[in-house]
Amino acid sequence: MRGEARIASAVEAVGAIPDGATVAIGGFVGAGHPEALSAALEQRFLTTAAPRNLTLVYAAGQGDRSERGLNHLAHVGMVKRVVGGHWNLAPKLGRLALANKIEAYNFPQGVICGLFREIAAKRPGIISQVGLHTFVDPENGGGRLNRRTTEPLVERITIDAETWLRYRSFPVHVGLIRATCADRRGNLSMEREGLIGEVLPIAQAAKNHGGIVIAQVERIVDRIDDPKSVRVPGMLVDFVVIAEPSQHPQTFGAHFNPDYVTTGGAQSASIPLPFSERTIIGRRALAEIRRGDIVNLGIGLPETVAAVAAETGRLADFTLTLESGPIGGVPASGLDFGCSRFPEAIIDQPAQFDFYDGGGLDLAILGAGEVGADGSVNVSTFAGRFAGVGGFVNIAQSARRVVFCCTFRAGDLDVAMERGELRIVKEGRHAKFVQRVQQVCFHGPSAFARGQQILYVTERAVFELTAQGLGVRELAPGIDAATHLYPQMEFTPVVAGEGRMAPECFTPSQLGPSAER
Repeated sequence: MRGEARIASAVEAVGAIPDGATVAIGGFVGAGHPEALSAALEQRFLTTAAPRNLTLVYAAGQGDRSERGLNHLAHVGMVKRVVGGHWNLAPKLGRLALANKIEAYNFPQGVICGLFREIAAKRPGIISQVGLHTFVDPENGGGRLNRRTTEPLVERITIDAETWLRYRSFPVHVGLIRATCADRRGNLSMEREGLIGEVLPIAQAAKNHGGIVIAQVERIVDRIDDPKSVRVPGMLVDFVVIAEPSQHPQTFGAHFNPDYVTTGGAQSASIPLPFSERTIIGRRALAEIRRGDIVNLGIGLPETVAAVAAETGRLADFTLTLESGPIGGVPASGLDFGCSRFPEAIIDQPAQFDFYDGGGLDLAILGAGEVGADGSVNVSTFAGRFAGVGGFVNIAQSARRVVFCCTFRAGDLDVAMERGELRIVKEGRHAKFVQRVQQVCFHGPSAFARGQQILYVTERAVFELTAQGLGVRELAPGIDAATHLYPQMEFTPVVAGEGRMAPECFTPSQLGPSAER
């Protein structure tokens, strides 16, 4: 009969990981990441040069852009291949990929977290249209990030005269996951975690391929009274590691914030926002949200939309969701991203992406690094670094309506309001509206063919996707297209209206005391 769980030190547990293993790690930025395990695995390699030649698989980016998270595994010889959804939080791994020292793939986050379920069931992979016509499509590189990476892990197939992508399954040998509590038989609960993630599929995938599952927890309890609160049954868990508090923060930004696991609180205080190009963009994007909409906000500039909604009392009009699983509440930002304050519910990440992929989002408000003349968008590859796409491809491709938010140019842009008109105090150094994007993460022409409604909101103009490509729809007060728009772009957009952005986007009394200069 199965007895009590094996409680081990982090050193002892990671000592069971063999050379050449495929290791799946759960987490989202810092939430849910088993920091004690990844740190111990790094220390083992630095001390003993083992394990070697690991394949690392993860869905969401995990790290602090410095040392923690997946940065622990960025050592030549330790990892030979990485299949990841987002790279920007683990720049040490990114540098290995740029230097052609590891095999490197970037697949959509929703594909990878769903793929864990297919691997667990020993099915041949995920069949999806997510990624078609982007850099993940085999016709455009198949998500391979450097010359060293040659094996195709995604292929085009035809089903009922439609083109699909098949992302191939492969065995997982080790699952590194995290929970709050384990009972004496290894059952895991997650009451203090800000998300559930994909802990169960990772554990099932490793177990069904004869591998091992190591769970990091805060504490051991005699029993978990409510069996419905068990997220991973103990029969799947081989080792339980009790982490030091410093290695089990709720996120990489907060040791523990009760707001992330509490519902029904005040969603956000109304704080007057100082005037900036970000506030203009946030206000204009908010105008696209309709009462009752189900919405996803991307990281970065789109986060301003939640702040503007709180300031204007509109948070109760719609439901904000995160790809990591929270539903309702207000998404956190920075190193807390992936959690929400006062969520109504938290579901597992694969289930959230099932809902997204099936068209459940009324509106997605996302960032954009580059916008091309055909409406395509790049968020992943820039000079000298891989950022990765995360959940962007799933979300942008499946939402009924999409608003991309970005400043019109990048690099020290400065704007002001003078006598009711927007003035460009200092122009940005770099064009963001380019003839052709460096990497296609969102494909404009196929989005238009699908019937998606696509807007691109900047501080000085709003563009929309048309049959002819990008078109100008609205201009800010004081902005002249011939002076402030066309010379600062690498292409001339079609004219789709040239109306005026709403005055509320620029009204000083609603933007705080520093709105006018």
